[in-house]
Amino acid sequence: MYGAECWPATKEVETRLSVMETKMLRWTAGVTRMDRIRNEAIRQKFGVAPIADKMREARLRWYGHVLRGEEDSVRKIGLNFEVTGKRPRGRPKQRWADTLHTDLKAAGVHPDLALDRERWRHDTRIADPATKRTDAEEEEEEEEEPVLFFF
Repeated sequence: MYGAECWPATKEVETRLSVMETKMLRWTAGVTRMDRIRNEAIRQKFGVAPIADKMREARLRWYGHVLRGEEDSVRKIGLNFEVTGKRPRGRPKQRWADTLHTDLKAAGVHPDLALDRERWRHDTRIADPATKRTDAEEEEEEEEEPVLFFF
């Protein structure tokens, strides 16, 4: 989704997007609610991660990009910029930083890890089913010895 990394997504927005995505997947599969097939089964059939997870992944990818940037870059200045003045009365609106804080907790990563691009990428790519690998698969890959061909 274009620009999803910049949205301070509230629960309502995530729910609406999830409902829309599920409707589209059901329509594509030719399945109706009357067929009583679970959404998870349809999602698994297509190999699609939930849209909220993809948005979280995009926000974390952008945040890592910003943290690795130059100190005087516009994106880093914008990240650290604080607006002066009073906020309106009532419940505070959800800010991008608030959403980012929950994303970092959900992914179990710390901003200091962003400087190591490969590790950040590995730890934050949690939504794509194609990139999900079990620990056993990773250990198996490390243990494999190279095959040598002699002619």
